[in-house]
Amino acid sequence: MNNEVSLNFLGKIRDRLRFLYGEEADQCIKRLQMLIGRYGVLPDPEKNALDWTEKDSILITYGDSVKLKDVYPLKTLRKFLNTYLGDSVNGVHILPFFPFSSDDGFSVIDYRKVREDLGGWWHIKDLSDEYRLMADLVINHVSQKSDWFSDFKKGVAPACNYFIEEDPETDLSQVTRPRMSPLLTPVQTENDLRHLWTTFSADQIDVDFSNPDVLFEFLDIIMFYISNGVTILRLDAVAYLWKKVGTTCIHLPETHEAVKLLRDVLDVVAPHVTIITETNVPHKENVEYFGMGDEAHMIYQFSLPPLLLHALMFGSAEYLTLWAKNLESPPSNCYYFNFLASHDGIGVRPLEGIVPDEEFKALVDSVSELGGFVSKKKNADGSESPYELNITYFSALADKKDTETKFQSERFLSAHAIMFCLQGVPGIYIHSFTATPNDLEGVKEKGHNRAINRKQWDYKELTSLIDDKTTTTSLIFARLKELLTIRSEQPAFHPEALQRVYSVDPAFFIVMRSSGDKSQTILAINNVTEKEQTLFKEAYALPISKKRDYKNLIGEDIQEGDEPIVLKPYESLWLEL
Repeated sequence: MNNEVSLNFLGKIRDRLRFLYGEEADQCIKRLQMLIGRYGVLPDPEKNALDWTEKDSILITYGDSVKLKDVYPLKTLRKFLNTYLGDSVNGVHILPFFPFSSDDGFSVIDYRKVREDLGGWWHIKDLSDEYRLMADLVINHVSQKSDWFSDFKKGVAPACNYFIEEDPETDLSQVTRPRMSPLLTPVQTENDLRHLWTTFSADQIDVDFSNPDVLFEFLDIIMFYISNGVTILRLDAVAYLWKKVGTTCIHLPETHEAVKLLRDVLDVVAPHVTIITETNVPHKENVEYFGMGDEAHMIYQFSLPPLLLHALMFGSAEYLTLWAKNLESPPSNCYYFNFLASHDGIGVRPLEGIVPDEEFKALVDSVSELGGFVSKKKNADGSESPYELNITYFSALADKKDTETKFQSERFLSAHAIMFCLQGVPGIYIHSFTATPNDLEGVKEKGHNRAINRKQWDYKELTSLIDDKTTTTSLIFARLKELLTIRSEQPAFHPEALQRVYSVDPAFFIVMRSSGDKSQTILAINNVTEKEQTLFKEAYALPISKKRDYKNLIGEDIQEGDEPIVLKPYESLWLEL
C-alpha cells in the first residue's frame, strides 16, 4: 500500500476505531496495515462499486437449488444460468455455500471453505468470471460446531474471548428478539458452565464485536472472499451486531459505526465491492443503514414484498401507493435492492405503521388459508406477534377457494412488472422464476417453516417443465426473462433515475421514471384488481395526452384519441412518454 493510499486509509477509519475500541485504536491501525494486501486485494481501476445501471439484476439461489446426479451443484447452477437464464440476469446471490450445522447455511462452521457436496472455490471463481457474485457474510453468529466455539470451550486463545457471556439473572427484557428461542444458552466448557448470547438459536452463537480480534477475523474473511471473486458482500442479520445490556441491542450506534468502518476499508482497497445490509425491520429503521451515504451501498427493500402482496391479494394499491409516494430517494451512489421473495419468508414487521391492524390481520389470515405458515416473535412484554409469512410468492397469489375467476399467473407477473419498474436494483428468487408452489414435503422433511420456499429441483425435471411451453413454469419463466430483458434496455429504469408515484384510484398503481439526462421517461400503469379497469387520459393530472400515440414496451401500444385506456385484470403497461 503506497503512502498516498495509506494516509487516505488511516484518515478515513481512525476515528471509527477510536469510537469502537478506544485506546486499542492505534494497535488496530497497525493490524489493518498488515492485513491489507494479504490476499492480493488492491484497487482495480477498471472496477467501481458505483456502476449499477438498468442492466443489472440478480438471481437469488442456493448453490444446490438445482441438482443433477453426479455433478457438483455449483457446476449445475452455472449450466442452468448459461443455458436458460442467459443475459436476463447478470448477477447471482449464492446463499451460504459454507459447511453448516443448521438454518440451511446460516449457522456457519467454517467461513473459509465451500461445502464439499456443492463443489469448491474454483466453481465460485468460475461463476464470478461471468456474473456479479453476492455472498453472505454471516456476521452476527457462528455454529456451535465451529473451531472457534470448540476453542472457546477449551479456553484456547484467541477464540476463548470471541463470545458474549451473561449472567442468566441479568435483566435482558429490553432486548429485541427476532425468534421465540431463549436469548441465553447454557454451555458446558472444560472448566464450568457458561451462559452465552444466542439471538437466533442455540446453535448460532453470537460473536462479540466489542473484541477487536473478532473484527479482524471478519476483515480477513472479507479479503479472502474478495480474492475469490465476491463483489457484493451481504451482511446477514447485521442489525443485531453489537450488544449492550440495558438497551434493545438492535441498531446500536456501534453497529452502524462498524458497518461504516467496513465501508471505509473497502472504499480504499476494493472500491468495486458493494456492501448490502440485510435488516428485516420497519422501513424507517431499515433506511438508516444508508447512513449519510457513508454506510451500506445497498439495502433490502423489505416493505415491498408484503405491501405488494397485500395490494394484489385484496385488489387495492392504497397502502402501496402511499408508501411508495413518500419513499425517499437513497443518497447518491446508494441503491434499494428490490425483491419479492427470498430464501426467508415474507417479513411483516416492515408493515408496522403503514397498514392498519385489521388489514395486517387479514393478510396474515389469508396466507394461512393458502397453505402457508406464520412464524412469530416474542415481544418484550411476553406476548407474541407475527414476524414473517412462510409461503412461496407464487402460492401467496393463488386464487382463493371462493373465487370463480383464475388469475394466479397474472397476479404473479403483475407483481414482478411493478417491482421491475421501481427505483433500485431487482433481485429475483429462483423459485419465482420457476413459479414453485409450496413445498410442504420439504417442511415435513426439514422440520421448519422456511423449508416451504426452499425446494431443490432436479435439473432434468425443472428443465423439462421450462421446455414444455404448455406449463405454468414455462410461461412464468419466459415472461420474467422477457420483462427483465426489456427493462435492461431502458435508461429510465436506471436505479437512480427519478421516480414519481401518482395517487389515483386504488385499483391502479402508477409510477413514472425519468432518466437523469431526460432522454427517456416511462409511465408504468398497473391494474391490481381482477376486473377490467378504465383509465381516462389526462385524468388525475397524469402526463397522458389524447393527442398522441404511446409506445407500450410490454404490450399493445396506446393510440391517440378520446378513448380511455382499458387494462385487463392485473395488466401492466410501460408507456414511453
